[in-house]
Amino acid sequence: MATPPQGGPVPPQGGPVPPQGPPQGMPPPLRPGQQPTPEQIAFMQRQLAAEAEKHGMTVPQYVEQLKMQAMRQQQMRMAQQAQQAQQQGQPQQAPQGQPVQPGPPQPHAIAIANFLRGQDLKPRTCILNEKRKDMFKVKRAIRALFSPAYEKARAKNPLLPPVTDRASAENVFKQLPLSLLALRVSKIDPHDGHSHGKKKRVKGLWTVKIEQQQNADDESHYVWLYEGSQWKTKLYALGALVAVFAVVLFPLWPLFMRQGVWYLSMGMLGLIGLFFAMAIFRLILFCITVFITPPGLWLYPNLFEDVGFFDSFRPFWAWQETEEDKRRVKENKKAKKLARKQAKSEKHAHPAGAPAPAAAFAPAPPAAAAPPQPAATEEATPEPQAAEQPVDEAPAATGVAQAETGETRQRMHASVEEAEEE
Repeated sequence: MATPPQGGPVPPQGGPVPPQGPPQGMPPPLRPGQQPTPEQIAFMQRQLAAEAEKHGMTVPQYVEQLKMQAMRQQQMRMAQQAQQAQQQGQPQQAPQGQPVQPGPPQPHAIAIANFLRGQDLKPRTCILNEKRKDMFKVKRAIRALFSPAYEKARAKNPLLPPVTDRASAENVFKQLPLSLLALRVSKIDPHDGHSHGKKKRVKGLWTVKIEQQQNADDESHYVWLYEGSQWKTKLYALGALVAVFAVVLFPLWPLFMRQGVWYLSMGMLGLIGLFFAMAIFRLILFCITVFITPPGLWLYPNLFEDVGFFDSFRPFWAWQETEEDKRRVKENKKAKKLARKQAKSEKHAHPAGAPAPAAAFAPAPPAAAAPPQPAATEEATPEPQAAEQPVDEAPAATGVAQAETGETRQRMHASVEEAEEE
């Protein structure tokens, strides 16, 4: 005689077994592709809260523990698959885009970040979560890890891991995202999906977002979350706090200190008043001279220009610039630019060691070296351009004749323009 199953209803003899449904108070199980009902969601929340209370944790802590357990199980499965593939002789494929397990910053990761922050990675400013951050490329960080400076830093700091090849350099660099010191980002459009018009973008200022896959490709961009040592900021904050307390306690200062502050404040007020008086006087002087001796005279013409402090008071006076003066300055700039261009073209056309240009521009031999001839012969055979002939028809090196011709034409054209301006 068969015994009935434990914990279940006893089926009647000779009759069909009744279907077993979910216990009372428990909603029916979810089917594949079915959306959970509010009752099922409430039941899962109660069950999750009960499990978290059983383990002595809050619900968010219990959820994080479940995520970590699932991640470890996934890694174990992948390790087992890789081991099986290696035993079967199949090439092992490196997983792409593994999720990063962030944790507290490790001492060696902080040492790596301090070294890379001190190197010239050519960082650029970007916007991350409406904050300005420094962004750099991975290839420059890898290049810094292969540099002799890293070996010198390793000799002083034993926390820095060794770097022998590309794989070890990438493993060293990946310590930064593992400790949340630097994360990989990508460029986004901050106005994408908005109804307003496209605003003017600041050139070179990216708006970025953090990527889930923390790869170490050469062209990937990372943003610094590690600010480095903050002792300067703390020192400035302490100085500001001391200054505020000193101002608040001004009534308790000694008499000579309060008198010194009063004299200093009066001197500063006098300098400010003198500055305004000078500005008003120079304006009045310009308004008078613009009618008497145009175009007008300025005292300290660079007083309100974007120059240094001492350059603001140099020169002492100058005439007002007219359109002709501006045109003359512009022409002088063009002439200097043309002269630099000609010098550069001559340098390229006449390389060092070429004998032909030296012979072409060599001075003509003195007339005393030639044998004396009668005056009639000189009149019969005049040579008015004998001194200029070697310059125009001297042999040149291969590939230089065309450049000299272009330079001669350019020089003639410049001389014609100068004659017209004069």
